[in-house]
Amino acid sequence: MEFTAKDIADLVGGTIDGNPDVKVNRLARIEDGEPEALSFLANPKYYSYIYSTRSSIVLVQSDFEAEQALFCTLIRVDDPYTAFANLLEIYDKMRKGKTGTSSLSSIASSAKIGSNAYIGDFVVISDNVVIGDDVKIFPHSYIGENVKIGSGTTINPGVIIYYDCTIGAKCTIHGGSVIGADGFGFAPQSDNNYKKVAQIGNVIIEDNVEIGANTTIDRATLGSTIIRRGVKLDNLIQVGHNVEIGENTVIAAQSGIAGSTKVGKNCMLGGQVGLAGHIVIADDVKIGAQAGLASSVNKPGSVLLGAPAIDISRFRRIIAIFNNLDKLYYRIGDLEKTIKQLQAERIVDEKNS
Repeated sequence: MEFTAKDIADLVGGTIDGNPDVKVNRLARIEDGEPEALSFLANPKYYSYIYSTRSSIVLVQSDFEAEQALFCTLIRVDDPYTAFANLLEIYDKMRKGKTGTSSLSSIASSAKIGSNAYIGDFVVISDNVVIGDDVKIFPHSYIGENVKIGSGTTINPGVIIYYDCTIGAKCTIHGGSVIGADGFGFAPQSDNNYKKVAQIGNVIIEDNVEIGANTTIDRATLGSTIIRRGVKLDNLIQVGHNVEIGENTVIAAQSGIAGSTKVGKNCMLGGQVGLAGHIVIADDVKIGAQAGLASSVNKPGSVLLGAPAIDISRFRRIIAIFNNLDKLYYRIGDLEKTIKQLQAERIVDEKNS
């Protein structure tokens, strides 16, 4: 896709300083700029790059004043970072704006496909699937029997959605994710073997949810694993069977949530957080990276760190002590020597008295 400086200025409400007809067809950081690329300058520590960048167009603050000659066209806006973010969103929508059905896809006769949908190469859509309007399903994805996908949702390449699951409207599921695989349910037997427990529930993902690449969400044993509206899951996250994640909660990469745990709304979990099964996390809780929780958090708004996780203020006190353990060790050693010396002197005094 190619845009002129005038096209971009019209999109972001900016004013042009330079050639309005110069064209760009890619985006680049200002320090990595190249001809026909668009960059932005918002952070003062990058100001020096404006004089050496090879980008053809740069978004700058309205009051920016050049101290040297420039080789790029400027588009002046009130907030370059926000303007660039808006352009990224527009570009992304245009890139994803495909429609039509590939002749290489496999669609069951009982499936219902909404208007303006895109079905890519080697997509499999099974019996009784219902797909809403403006849904995009990219190549090599599999949609199982009886799945429902809401309008405006994007299913990226290589996604697998097992049978009976429901995906809401305006969701994004990134490549390699698996929705609705069996939960980890095995009953121990007297001969030390394990009997698999049938997982006959499903997964329900509500509206405006984003799921990162290679994230897995297991189906419920009975009932549903539920991801509430507005949830954002990073890459490489494991969500166990019968878990419920509350509205607008965000979870960073490599976190794991064991079965039947309930996470409240508006929570924030850092990377590599581990939650044990059958616990409850209250609303508005923040859990730092690599923390581990084996018990419920009942106080809304708690901030926890560590493994096992504890309140942040207590954690900081403990870390302060931990950072001085070597000094404390040597001080204790000196005290022991002093005590032994005093004891020896007392024994000598007692013998001489």
